[in-house]
Amino acid sequence: MLDTVFVWLLIALFAPLASAIFAGVFIRAKDKMFIGVICSALVILSTIASLALMELVSDNRLISVNLADFISTGFLDAKFSFLIDSVSAVMMVVVGIVSSVVHVYSIYYMWDDENFAKFFSFLGLFVFSMLVLVTSDNFLGLFIGWEGVGLCSWLLIGFWYDRSNYSWCANEAFIMNRIADLGMLLGIFLIYLNFGSLRYEVVFANAAGLEPEILTLIAVLLFIGAMGKSAQFPFHTWLADAMAGPTPVSALIHAATMVTAGVYLVIRANAIFALAPEVSSFIVCLGAFVAVFAASMALVHNDLKKIIAYSTLSQLGYMFVAAGLGAYWIALFHLATHAFFKALLFLGAGNVMHAMKDDLNIQNMGGLYKFMRPTAILMCIGSLALCGFYPFAGFFS
Repeated sequence: MLDTVFVWLLIALFAPLASAIFAGVFIRAKDKMFIGVICSALVILSTIASLALMELVSDNRLISVNLADFISTGFLDAKFSFLIDSVSAVMMVVVGIVSSVVHVYSIYYMWDDENFAKFFSFLGLFVFSMLVLVTSDNFLGLFIGWEGVGLCSWLLIGFWYDRSNYSWCANEAFIMNRIADLGMLLGIFLIYLNFGSLRYEVVFANAAGLEPEILTLIAVLLFIGAMGKSAQFPFHTWLADAMAGPTPVSALIHAATMVTAGVYLVIRANAIFALAPEVSSFIVCLGAFVAVFAASMALVHNDLKKIIAYSTLSQLGYMFVAAGLGAYWIALFHLATHAFFKALLFLGAGNVMHAMKDDLNIQNMGGLYKFMRPTAILMCIGSLALCGFYPFAGFFS
């Protein structure tokens, strides 16, 4: 049984990394279809392995796998180890399915780009970093994946760095996240100082015995990191500017990877946040404010991708409201459903963008249904799910 889990975990984790390495090795290759198909197949293989792991933990079992020693010095003994439970399994499946669709879509979307292989290399590394983030059984591993996602977002948002302001947009996202991540790093330091370990199992089991003031401070610092990654006010400005990257990147960042990492952190560290009611109350208030604030910005914008981006920001507010109220399972449920219909909307927007010769101003659009009927129907379905219409997923979450 353990051998089976070990094999599935290795495939789920390292197939996207193999995809990134493969695309990097063949970066000068002329056969784009070969690169695109192999990279997509590896990510789909990772998704199949994630589904197998989800089946293994479907009865609320926990599976812990230690791959190797990482840091062993003084009192710090950090392992390169992973935890598969219902939360991480759901996140792996969401990341895997959306990433698989984005990879396949990107083959045709990026076909004419001279840096086709480099794009797929960055994309594979992005998926690998997110999987490390959600499967690690300790805060150090989570932070490594956290920073890996941040690096890949910088590489992908600024992918067309030779275009006007695109590098600035990438730098904005990177720097704002580094500021917020300093708070998270300080929170991790405090966790180690007070618990003598960074493993979730040890920290969460002993959280109730810690002084309330220190526990509150840890919760505040961790949430600052979550605010940056999930673009909550006042760190929200980078999210719309992240639209400078190719549209498949927008789908990946906004649906399954980067912005949901902050919500995942609050869900994963629920044992800490549940014991810090003041912080949880702040999360509820901030989430409710952002849900309305971001939606109001979308109403007055004319850029198609930025409208969808502000919609993402609003939906993240809903997730934080649920998490702040202690309904962590509802936050995770909406995270999962939102990933699919938001990815659908972004990929549909990519089709519209190509049809409009890269013009994203909705005031210049109209009558596209007769030329792009399948895209229109799919975007209507995504929009209805986003609005919460029955019987689409958004209604239930």
